[in-house]
Amino acid sequence: MYDVYLGLGSNFGDRLEHLSKAAEEIGKIARIKKISSVYETAPVGMNSKHLFYNLVMEIETSLDPPILLEQLKSIETKVGRTSMARLQDREIDIDILLYEGLQYADETLTVPHRELGNRRFVLEPFSEIAPENVHPTSGATIATLLTQCKDHSYACKTELSIERIHTN
Repeated sequence: MYDVYLGLGSNFGDRLEHLSKAAEEIGKIARIKKISSVYETAPVGMNSKHLFYNLVMEIETSLDPPILLEQLKSIETKVGRTSMARLQDREIDIDILLYEGLQYADETLTVPHRELGNRRFVLEPFSEIAPENVHPTSGATIATLLTQCKDHSYACKTELSIERIHTN
């Protein structure tokens, strides 16, 4: 079994509902262990006037990275993602951030996520649920990566949360 961290984001339509539905679907393929608060964040690397809602969740799964990625892409479609284009507004986006104890790379997926240490919108919620988790290639904790992050874009913890009934 693997402990895996996922980043979920939505900046189009009912953002909170998209995150909640995605979590519900993820709970059908893996055991959800932790879910961060919802953070409102600025779009990074794209021209959009729509702010994101982001969160990070820890799951436990026996699925290897390419199989999990395939399942997550299917969940994105089921939840309502209409465009798979990069850097476009999206109803839901689910990224594999980190597999504890595992590094993986192929033509479609790199784990840990290449941009993990450069994205405040991921590091803020990740640090909330696993600040002492160590990035396998840098050797730094998530909390340290957050303090060293050069991305100073808007990322604010909200009072919103998705249903936590799926965590065990």
